Amino acid sequence: MIKILVVEDEKALNDLVCSILTESGYEPKACYNGNEALTAMEETSYDMIVTDVMMPEVDGFALAREVRRTDKRIPILFMTALDDKPSKQQGFEIGIDDYVVKPFDSDLLVLRIKALLRRANIERCRELVAGNLRMNKDEHTATADGEEIPLTVREFDLLFKLLSFPKRTFTRNQLMEEFWDYDSSATSRTVDVYMAKIRDKTSNCNGFEIVTVHGLGYKAVLK
Repeated sequence: MIKILVVEDEKALNDLVCSILTESGYEPKACYNGNEALTAMEETSYDMIVTDVMMPEVDGFALAREVRRTDKRIPILFMTALDDKPSKQQGFEIGIDDYVVKPFDSDLLVLRIKALLRRANIERCRELVAGNLRMNKDEHTATADGEEIPLTVREFDLLFKLLSFPKRTFTRNQLMEEFWDYDSSATSRTVDVYMAKIRDKTSNCNGFEIVTVHGLGYKAVLK
């Protein structure tokens, strides 16, 4: 059974979310602050984290930052009353996967969770298909209708990353940290140039679109 860590300091809401997840076939574990969550993760392996942001001791930002130091793949969903752009940007910069604003619809919460778990499973795969595009991570090849697309190694890795997490926004800084060396002369403009090249080389692909998220970065949207 899929195990989900629920981190929320308001007990009534924590109980509600855990009840919703149990009814949806998941196995939730309730924690009431970031410290409890980090301790729980030392004892048990979880498939996903659903966390509030504003909490005592260790808040959601600090929790996500600590988790991402050792685990780049586990999906992290923020559920919070903070609906401002700086808070969202900070969360995405740290490496969260999605954001639900309180008060939220329980059905929507479950749909978001299912989508994140599905994306996480796709990312673990070594082959990816989107429309007429097929990418093989082991061979580092990309083809459209059987014709090879001449992507460089970095272009391939960038595209594979975006398509592995459809609809997830990756900031320019996140992409630079992952795909360029720290001593590189790359800037946010470099990321833009690479995205333009990828769009041009995949113009005949019909299964996705690379979307610019103004003020943040990029995401892939499946058609």
